[in-house]
Amino acid sequence: MDMLEDLETLQFEYGIQEEDHSWLYLLGRSHGLMTKACAHATFFCKLLHNLRKSLQKKQTSRCRLAGLREDTPDDDALKVGIIGGGHLGKRLAHTLLQLVPIPADSLRISTRRPEALDEFKKLGIQCFYHNSSLVEWANVIFLCCLPSQLSNICVEIQTSLGKACIVYSFVAAVPLPRLKLLLNHTNVLRPQYQCVEDLASIWGANKEITAALQDPVILQATCPYSPAGDNPQYPEHCTGKDTPRSQALRLLNELFLSKHFEACEKDRASFQKFQAQDFVSKAYAKNLSGKRPFPWFDLTAVQLKETPFSQYLSHSTTFQDKLTHLYCDSFGITLTKEQEPEVSTGFSSQ
Repeated sequence: MDMLEDLETLQFEYGIQEEDHSWLYLLGRSHGLMTKACAHATFFCKLLHNLRKSLQKKQTSRCRLAGLREDTPDDDALKVGIIGGGHLGKRLAHTLLQLVPIPADSLRISTRRPEALDEFKKLGIQCFYHNSSLVEWANVIFLCCLPSQLSNICVEIQTSLGKACIVYSFVAAVPLPRLKLLLNHTNVLRPQYQCVEDLASIWGANKEITAALQDPVILQATCPYSPAGDNPQYPEHCTGKDTPRSQALRLLNELFLSKHFEACEKDRASFQKFQAQDFVSKAYAKNLSGKRPFPWFDLTAVQLKETPFSQYLSHSTTFQDKLTHLYCDSFGITLTKEQEPEVSTGFSSQ
């Protein structure tokens, strides 16, 4: 796109009538939504990747202490599948490859036209048209298809979905309860974005997403936590395994809290670590022993109602700050004191 920058007659805006110029802000808004969607998917995959690494390290340590042979199967790697090879699917694949980064052999794409994805095949990514096969293999599935295609895709994949497989849907026209019904699956995420003000100018309609996310202003504008919108439920996505409660809380504290507080002793002293009642009711937490796992969370229900964690997030300004720092750190951006005050995002998210 940079090659066309000074060629006025080849610009998108050139053929548009002057009275229609007021609609050009939609270009920036569209690119902003795409950037934010890819950024959140990347952050989510980074969290899952780091969680799996932590579990693997603890398992290895236990094996060493018990004198058992260390086992490091291929299944320890996070496996990501994308259904849909259109504009969003390709942008998402590029972002995950470069910024998580996901190895080429841990990413697969199922699309009706795999022959159009030669650029990914050259990188060693498997591209084919077999949705159910992809779902059987993957830990996380991103739905990047058209709304008109969704019903048929859900029929194809619902019997192949494992209980732990997370379906992350970008199909904005289909609400979460409908998705849950179509997939017969509760491990479903569907981010929702609402434009709260016009910040089209910061996104840059021609800017590559991976480059845009190295810009501190743009990165902060994509931050998942926004007081104007609904709250993310990332920690609740990480408690659904058959992991004892005490170990799950320890992993969550390490994943979300440790890095930033290493440099902030004042915050460490004032901040209370995650406890069971931050995720379940106090009555349930009281009867939940350290060796028992958390209950299996219905992620569709978590996104549709207030939960102990959403209450915790809305009241804990320390954790809000930590989440912002963790998010920016995951993209290699360290916030300075001047950058710490909240940036208006232009989009609120759930």
